Amino acid sequence: MIASIENALVVDDDALMRDFVVETLRRDGIAVTQAGNGADALKLMAERDFDLAFIDLKMPGMDSMRLLTRMKEEGIRTLPVMVTAFGTVEQAVEAMKMGAADFLMKPFSPEQVELVVKRAREWVALNNRAAYLQEELGWTLPRGRQLLGESAPMRVLKRAIEKVAASSATVLISGESGTGKELIALAVHFLSERKDKPFVRLNCAAVPDALMDSELFGHEKGAFTGALNRRAGRFELAQSGSLLLDEISEMKLELQGKLLRVLQEQEFERVGGSRTLRADCRVMATTNRDLTACVRAGTFRQDLFYRLNVVPLRAPPLRERREDIPLLAKAFLARFAKDKNTCFNETALDRLQRYDWPGNVRELENVVERVSVMESGPELGPETLTMLAGAASSPAPAAVSIEPPPETDGDEWNLADRERQAILGALRATGGNRQEAADRLGISARTLRNKIGQYRKEGHIASEADLFGTPSRRAPAPAA
Repeated sequence: MIASIENALVVDDDALMRDFVVETLRRDGIAVTQAGNGADALKLMAERDFDLAFIDLKMPGMDSMRLLTRMKEEGIRTLPVMVTAFGTVEQAVEAMKMGAADFLMKPFSPEQVELVVKRAREWVALNNRAAYLQEELGWTLPRGRQLLGESAPMRVLKRAIEKVAASSATVLISGESGTGKELIALAVHFLSERKDKPFVRLNCAAVPDALMDSELFGHEKGAFTGALNRRAGRFELAQSGSLLLDEISEMKLELQGKLLRVLQEQEFERVGGSRTLRADCRVMATTNRDLTACVRAGTFRQDLFYRLNVVPLRAPPLRERREDIPLLAKAFLARFAKDKNTCFNETALDRLQRYDWPGNVRELENVVERVSVMESGPELGPETLTMLAGAASSPAPAAVSIEPPPETDGDEWNLADRERQAILGALRATGGNRQEAADRLGISARTLRNKIGQYRKEGHIASEADLFGTPSRRAPAPAA
């Protein structure tokens, strides 16, 4: 796949015409190579990659249509632009069928050449973004999504988003897992002047360390084993738009330094490349950790923290906005049970509001979806929630209980206790299936793995039975 338009081949038996096109392209910052006939052009394209080729329709020897056929047969990805003084509609249509990206009629002006290059760049950018969306498994496009809630914390957040969107400042969005940090970033983007430009996301926790450089900045062909073609990175894909760096605290220190340079200088190079590219995009980052604590621990650069934390936004946890729970539950039920005439009764809504929701809005959404699948009838009561918490008669692995924690003798659980109980309970309920437990909790598998390691060190996990429940239900998974 062509990542950008940076070099071109001009193929024409007329030296004056070649010089004219070459000079125009070079003024546009494109490196140019010349060929006087189709055979020489094919040889050059076999030796090196070209992003764009201006090919004269009538040439001695191998003509343009034969050259297009050979390019297609040999898998040459160069975008061809046909140039002729004797063109017809039929020839243009035939050339387009053979893979030509555009058609130029002689005589033409430098402005027409520049317009062809502009269209080629737009086509390449569109294809790169389409490929990016196909690669982003699990990422849902923003159509129809919105921030729901009328509580005081949500009103404060919405006012802050409106102010932030009017600027191009870097934004750091903090909050627990499942609070809707990505949705806040989408809101900032779609309320800004960049709303018609791309919104690109990179999950820093999901990309292997060895590939993070390439994912952020792209790479040149042959930069490393497996780099068969030039590839655009997320900064290129987000050009003129917004780039969201999700779970920024998971980025390694070496990459943090490179990211800092991009934020400061607004420029970068692809892996294996020497050409400096401009970075024109708004950067937003999310974290579910306390970055100031990460700075103190030496796992996050202080200068990068200050550069990201220009405008901080906080996603409130669901327990701080309990009055929004009925609104959210009804909205989720309307989405998932759209073919059913059903609703939660007041007792069920009260039960939902009394629960602390360690998985926040994502956990609530998952619970409502399960209820919509498993239950029917015009009214859903609290017994539907009890059933989902795992009745004794249910043969399937139980979900994490959504009952409020039992009363204690004046020593109520703190947040860390409740988090640990929820995580260990999810692991036991799923028989030790970490991915399933992470999905139910609304956290990443990596976060779950880190928590297990922490609980082992603190002595909360003494044996594998603490993780996997009854051994006969499921074989233990390898230790983290």
